[in-house]
Amino acid sequence: MGFEKREILLILGVLFLMVGLLPFLAPVYAVAIAVSAYFGMRLFVKKRKQQIQKDVGEGICAVCGSRIIQNACPNCDGTQ
Repeated sequence: MGFEKREILLILGVLFLMVGLLPFLAPVYAVAIAVSAYFGMRLFVKKRKQQIQKDVGEGICAVCGSRIIQNACPNCDGTQ
């Protein structure tokens, strides 16, 4: 899980969440909730990227949108 540019937005959002929770909770609990939210979102994004990569595989056909298998589209190349 490498660091990307949009991580800055996530960090800022979690920081604002933590600051918003400070009047209602003890600082320790606000920090714990913010850190758990940060790592929870990172884990969700990582799993989602893996799922998309698995579904896409070698690529997507530009004509019909199906998954390319062994450098050929099963729908478009099968009819020729």
